[in-house]
Amino acid sequence: MLSRVAENLYWLGRYIVRAENTARLISVHSHLLLDLPRGMTLGWSPLIDILGANEAFVERFGGDGALSEANVVRFLITDTENRSSVAASIAAAREILRIVRDSTPRDAWEHLNATHLFLQERGERHLPRAQRQTGLDRVIDTMLMMRGILGANMSHDVGYQFMRIGMNIEQADMTTRIVDVRTVDLIQSRSSDELQPFQHIQWMSVLRSLTALQAYRRHEKIRVSGPAVLRFLLQDRGFPRSVLYGLNAVSYALPRLPAYRGSERSIDRVRALIQDANFERLLERGLHEWIDEIQIGIGAIHEALTLSYFKPGEPPPPAQGSGVQTQTMTA
Repeated sequence: MLSRVAENLYWLGRYIVRAENTARLISVHSHLLLDLPRGMTLGWSPLIDILGANEAFVERFGGDGALSEANVVRFLITDTENRSSVAASIAAAREILRIVRDSTPRDAWEHLNATHLFLQERGERHLPRAQRQTGLDRVIDTMLMMRGILGANMSHDVGYQFMRIGMNIEQADMTTRIVDVRTVDLIQSRSSDELQPFQHIQWMSVLRSLTALQAYRRHEKIRVSGPAVLRFLLQDRGFPRSVLYGLNAVSYALPRLPAYRGSERSIDRVRALIQDANFERLLERGLHEWIDEIQIGIGAIHEALTLSYFKPGEPPPPAQGSGVQTQTMTA
C-alpha cells in the first residue's frame, strides 16, 4: 500500500471521530443549561479549550468579549476556517473518501456527502438553540453510520487497520481533552462553595459528553464521583471511548502492519502512566499536569506512526510540550 493512501485512511478515521465528538460536546453543553440553577452561568470557552483552538478563535472573532454562545457555536459547527469544526472535519473526510474511493464502500461516500451538503446549505439555520439539536443529531447519526458501513463493508486489510488506528487515537485524544477541561472550569459560579453541591452535575456532564453515563452506571454501580469517573474513562478495558481501550485497540492493530515496534514502545509508555495512576491523589495534587503527560504521549504515538509509515526517512521533530497534540488536533 502506498504511504499516502495509508495516511489518508488514518486521517479518515480521525476526522470521523472528531466530527462526532465535537457534535456531542456541543449537544451536551447546550443541554447542561437545563440542569443548572439560577445564578450559575455556563461558560462557552471550555469548548474552545477542549479542541485546542484558542488562537484560531481569537484570530477569527477577537478576544474574550467575543466568547458568546453564538460565536462559539458557529466556530465549532459551520466555520470552515476552523479546521477542527464539524463542517471542516466532514469536508476533510469527504475529500479523503473521494481520493481513496477504490478502497472504501460507495455507501460511505453517499452518506457523508449528503451530510456535507446539508451543513453547507442549511447549517447556519441550525445554529440557534431551537434548531441546533436537529442538526447535531444528523451529524452524530451519520458518523455512527459511517463507522458501521466501513466496519461491515470494507475489507479488514492493512488499509482498514490504519483507519482503525486513526479512530482509536483520535478517541483517546478527545477523551483526555474532555476530561482535562470539563473537570476544571466547565461551570462558572460566584464562589467555590456555591459550586460544591453541583459537582455531580459536572461529572455527569463529562460522562454524557462521551455517551458514557449508562455504561458507567452499569459497570461501576456506585454514585457518580470524580475518582470513579476518571477510572472508568481512562482505565476501563471494555468501554470503547476510554483511553486505555483505545490504546489497546491500536496495539492490537499494529502487528498487522510491518515494522511496528517503534509505535509499540510509545503506546507502552502511555499505558504504564494510565495503569499506575491514583486518581484520588491526582485530583488533590494536579490532574491537569498528569493529563498533559498523557496527551504528549498520544502525540508521540502519532509522530511514531508518521515517521514509520507516512513520511519514512524524515528526521524526528524537536522535542515539544503539549503543543504536539494541538498540532495534531488541527491537522
